[in-house]
Amino acid sequence: MKRGPKFSRCIVVDDDPDILLSARLLLRELFEEVATFTSPDEAMAAMDVALPDVILLDANFGRGATNAAEGFHWLAEFLKHDPQAVVVMITAHGGVQIAVEAMKRGATDFVSKPWSNERLLATVRTAAALRSSREEAVTERRRAAAVTTPTAGGETPLLGKSPLIARVFSLIDRAAPTEANVLILGENGTGKELVARELHRRSRRTDGVLVSVDLGAVAENLFESELFGHVKGAFTDARGDRIGRLQAADGGTLFLDEVGNLPLHLQPKLLTALEQRQVIPVGANKPVPIDVRVIAATNLPPDRLADESLFRQDLLFRLNTVEIELPPLRERREDILLLVDHFVALYAKKYGKPVRELPGDVAAALQAYDWPGNVRALRHAAERAVILAGEDRFTVEDFSLSRGTAPKPSAPPSPSPGDDLNLDRAERHMVESALKKHSYNISLAAAELGLTRASLYRRMDKHGL
Repeated sequence: MKRGPKFSRCIVVDDDPDILLSARLLLRELFEEVATFTSPDEAMAAMDVALPDVILLDANFGRGATNAAEGFHWLAEFLKHDPQAVVVMITAHGGVQIAVEAMKRGATDFVSKPWSNERLLATVRTAAALRSSREEAVTERRRAAAVTTPTAGGETPLLGKSPLIARVFSLIDRAAPTEANVLILGENGTGKELVARELHRRSRRTDGVLVSVDLGAVAENLFESELFGHVKGAFTDARGDRIGRLQAADGGTLFLDEVGNLPLHLQPKLLTALEQRQVIPVGANKPVPIDVRVIAATNLPPDRLADESLFRQDLLFRLNTVEIELPPLRERREDILLLVDHFVALYAKKYGKPVRELPGDVAAALQAYDWPGNVRALRHAAERAVILAGEDRFTVEDFSLSRGTAPKPSAPPSPSPGDDLNLDRAERHMVESALKKHSYNISLAAAELGLTRASLYRRMDKHGL
């Protein structure tokens, strides 16, 4: 008779060596490994090595004991050690009351001594299948918990009519239906995540999840746990199993944002996972297969990506099967007013504000502005303008362009940074200078400023950079 695939592991705990031998010989047709123990302590220690699919636990260990007190104690201990444990109690012939009480305390089923081989096989097979279904349900819950929600503005479509953005749309059209990995290049705020979401939406994986990971914001000591997951007890704060982002994206798309900020010594770990299409959670010894399409993004310019001291070229080749470069807003000025109209309408509806006129001089100033923070900065400026503007029309001041680099031909020269004692402007200047100095590499700029990457991101958002 053709048999299905075997389950992984069964643990049998009984003080009778003959019972253990019979169980091992019978159950080996169901399990790859049948581990037998006369001591529950030894069985508990074995669970630290690998969790079993099923535990067969004797109800009584002491000579002459019949009340199952010791069996109930160890049933509780096994369930405390592994809340998903599937325990089948072994009871004396006719111990129906003990069996019922065992199931009330968390046992999955019971078998009576002397057992029928067919009954034991059927009971244990059903119990192992229950364990498998439980694990699948837990994995799905963890997967759902690991999937990140869209960032603010994720609902905004990618907008534009300029030739440069039209080329981006064309690349998305051609790349999205394929399984090719995509690398998105562009300055901060140009809309790299919007492109990633559009690629996923138009792909064959659209029914799967899109999991986003901001590698610039992941602490180095948490990198492996965040991406690969961990098992309970893998480190001090690992109080339970946690699924990693790569496994959470299984069957869908993984978006690796700010991949250029991943420290050089961590890049091989990511490369290995992508090449082997499997991950090993921290503290585990068994690889987990993954099926993901990778979309990555970085604000590093191509010449910096080509620098072996910053980025491994074998990882770059793995990521950039297709490369999409997003132009900065200053290079597609014909799209600025289209974006302003969109965001003004969006925030007027959100805040219950009236529709206001955009005078010609304001439109001209917005189109002439360089927008160093790109679309993200324009979005923030539109939100402020909708909140602060008067009843009838917008003014240039409503958009706070004086903070940026809008052309002001008749304005007197601005004071040097050393002469300007305004803390807000001084902070903006320092952050902007550090970003430009390091070609918008967040890690290097943050180190220069003495900040964490998360702190630098907050200041960039504050100043629209």
